Amino acid sequence: MKSHSEQARRHLDARFQQISRWDLLARPQKGWLRAIRDALGMTAEQVAQRLGVSKPRISTMEKDELRGALTLATLEKAAQAMGCQFVYAIVPEQSLQALVEKQAQRQASVILNRTSHTMGLEQQGVGEQERQAQLLKLASDLLAKESSHLWDEP
Repeated sequence: MKSHSEQARRHLDARFQQISRWDLLARPQKGWLRAIRDALGMTAEQVAQRLGVSKPRISTMEKDELRGALTLATLEKAAQAMGCQFVYAIVPEQSLQALVEKQAQRQASVILNRTSHTMGLEQQGVGEQERQAQLLKLASDLLAKESSHLWDEP
């Protein structure tokens, strides 16, 4: 039976795979508010009127967006005022499954390094091939446990 986390990962990974060009959604140099406003041919005053704010507030909002200091709620209201939909996402750089597997290998490596040091002192070290096999087995065991401890810093 798949765990809740594994099901969630698979579901989100499938959704992310449907959009192959996330780079197309990167914020424009002027920011989304200014880029959309300019493309629509709207003035700051017209957007301000639709939002019920002052014209200087629009300039501040556009600058705040570039600094990352604009709230999601304000971005959503500004988008609606320009006839747009606000979309927010956190997109992993690789699949969520790959991130979890990478973390399991990282944790397994830390654990093996600790035990390898002790075994080396006792002259019970193993070869590189055996070490890799142990690493993969331990990482697999960590994944099977599906614990949030996987993300603890060693």
